[in-house]
Amino acid sequence: MSAALEAGSHILPEMPAWRITYAEIAALAHVQRPVPTTWSRRHPDFPVPVAYEDGRPLFDARAVVDWLTTTGRGNVDPRRLRAELALHTLSAWRTPTLPASVLVGALTALICLRQQLDTAVSGQSWEALLARADDLDSEDTFLLAELRAVPDPDRTGPALAALADELTEAAYTPAEAFDWVLEARRRLGSHDLAADETTPAVVRALAALSGVDVLGEESVIATPHARAGDLLAALHDRAAEGSGHTYLAADPDPAQVRLIRRRMLVRGVYEFHLDVMEGEDLSSSADEWGYPDLLACVLPYEGAETRSPQVVLEQVQALTDYLDNGSVAVVLGPADVLVRALPRHGEADRLRRSFLHEGLLKAAISLPDGAFAYRPGYRTAVWVLSRTAEAERAGRVLLSDFSAQPLTEPVLDALAEDIAIWRSSGWRGDRRHEPRHAVIVPAKDLNDRPGTAFTPHQRPAEARYTRAVIERPARISDLEQRLTELQEQARRQQADLRAALRIQAVLRPEDQPVRRTTVRRLIEERRLRRRPGHRIAPEHLTAEGHYPVLAPDEILGTARLGSRRIDRGLLLTAYEHAQFTEPGDIVVTANPRFGVHVDEEGLSVVTAPARILRVHPDADPPVRPRVLAALLRAAAAEYARTSGAVRASRSIEDLLIPDLGRAEAERYDAALAEIESRAALLREQSAALDDLARITAAGIADGTLTIQNLPGTDD
Repeated sequence: MSAALEAGSHILPEMPAWRITYAEIAALAHVQRPVPTTWSRRHPDFPVPVAYEDGRPLFDARAVVDWLTTTGRGNVDPRRLRAELALHTLSAWRTPTLPASVLVGALTALICLRQQLDTAVSGQSWEALLARADDLDSEDTFLLAELRAVPDPDRTGPALAALADELTEAAYTPAEAFDWVLEARRRLGSHDLAADETTPAVVRALAALSGVDVLGEESVIATPHARAGDLLAALHDRAAEGSGHTYLAADPDPAQVRLIRRRMLVRGVYEFHLDVMEGEDLSSSADEWGYPDLLACVLPYEGAETRSPQVVLEQVQALTDYLDNGSVAVVLGPADVLVRALPRHGEADRLRRSFLHEGLLKAAISLPDGAFAYRPGYRTAVWVLSRTAEAERAGRVLLSDFSAQPLTEPVLDALAEDIAIWRSSGWRGDRRHEPRHAVIVPAKDLNDRPGTAFTPHQRPAEARYTRAVIERPARISDLEQRLTELQEQARRQQADLRAALRIQAVLRPEDQPVRRTTVRRLIEERRLRRRPGHRIAPEHLTAEGHYPVLAPDEILGTARLGSRRIDRGLLLTAYEHAQFTEPGDIVVTANPRFGVHVDEEGLSVVTAPARILRVHPDADPPVRPRVLAALLRAAAAEYARTSGAVRASRSIEDLLIPDLGRAEAERYDAALAEIESRAALLREQSAALDDLARITAAGIADGTLTIQNLPGTDD
């Protein structure tokens, strides 16, 4: 850390802004909420609370970051931790005289000034900084006004300069530090910069769909309605290094225009490759720089109650006026206009179909909800448009529906790959590389059906060649064979166990009272051992892992045993302290309600809040797992949580259960074993029937399976 930064650190906000809770520590370290509590309990060097608020411990944020950085715990790069610590203080800087917009503007201006001067901005007077900014921005087009707007500059200005240096030194580049500040705009309360911006996942998707990474050198890229420049910055980041592109942007908000200029300048895009205009169109820029080779745009949001489909489509039509032959436009707008059904033969319907017979529309993609963080119910779609000469038009359109899929990296990669193949084929399609998540249809089919939705009405033809689809008949045949074997096994079991299934239960004599105990007492007597469950991230659980996972859902029966597993390599690296169950371990949970399961085979991973009760092998008298599980289940039913209560009236450790003698426990265990044998067979039959129904329904639903020659049906 620089000397200037060390000198300026003492003027950053004082302790109240640096006190954070356990929940904030978890967010800072990118771990689950209970993890910091575990750290504080297990590690004596974990920072102690500096205060308490309503019973909650508060920690010094700088001490926590130092501890995380020194120990390497958490899931965040140490440099990002330092940046998060600096950004955390920004919320304390907001005052009526220093609102969020002024704060963000000044900090981004200082980062930009540092990048332009290629030297630290702290350690000098505010007047000297303003003088250097005036020399750099004499016409006041991108940063001078933001620095002059800082209130009480003699005190606040140097502190902001120190913070700008701290962020820049923590980042790899000034551009990354700049983006960190904008990522924090929502928590800083700068809603005017965030309300109409799409989420980072959608921004990445639009940049990937644009094909900017394969554009020729010195191409022109344009983004009307640029807002804070998220999309423009993403396009620049995805472009090939040294491509020499020219970037055009327009926005009606003067403050946004200045912000975009700063954002591109810190990326090394200078005036001779940058033109950011104030307004809603790119007319003047296009006149000077020519037609853009790539146009990417997020249409301004408008509420459904006032939104006019025809006006939206006219906005898209105006954007296509900037397209020359071979140019591409990627436009995000409301799904109800771009891809949903419209009133037949209406003005909007005719205008939308005009994009088809003019050969402009190349792809229509439905996106999932949540494209705008501030507009959670706003459904969106993307159009990919390109102007092609009439003789080169293929008359085909790619339709894709991702509305029911989360925008994860694998989903985005598959979508980008489909569009890239579609583009590289000249919008004609390549038989060697058919799209995996889309269908290609003749534009005439859509144009001949007025009002029809621009969404796929069938699955891609290539979907039937996936491994899961091809194996369906074989899997159904295997399940049918397995059911036959289970039915035969059930008949043999019924014949063999008919007499043995009689438990021979009678009333206990009054002169033989039962002795009672608790789990807590069994642990104290060393007849039981208690082992905690582990905290496994949900994204690490799959259906194809090596080891089964026992979570509360499996114990309570809401998830099938073995349906969730974890990979061996992942378990041994990310969860190196995790322990497996042993045969006969009793897995219990109290949340969301009581549940108990005996793991007969072992080698499973138990996740919190479930935990393990392990029978001590040398216990005298011995504890039989099946017996203990059955008795705990009965006792828990007696002390179940009442409606409105936070927890049950007795914890698992305090449930009263009979401490059966050796002979009686053996007889009860034998009866339970026989009951479990019959129940296990029924569960296996039920699971096989469920799988058979599910796989068959999936094949019938997507059109890859058919049923033939069933008894009682016509051929």
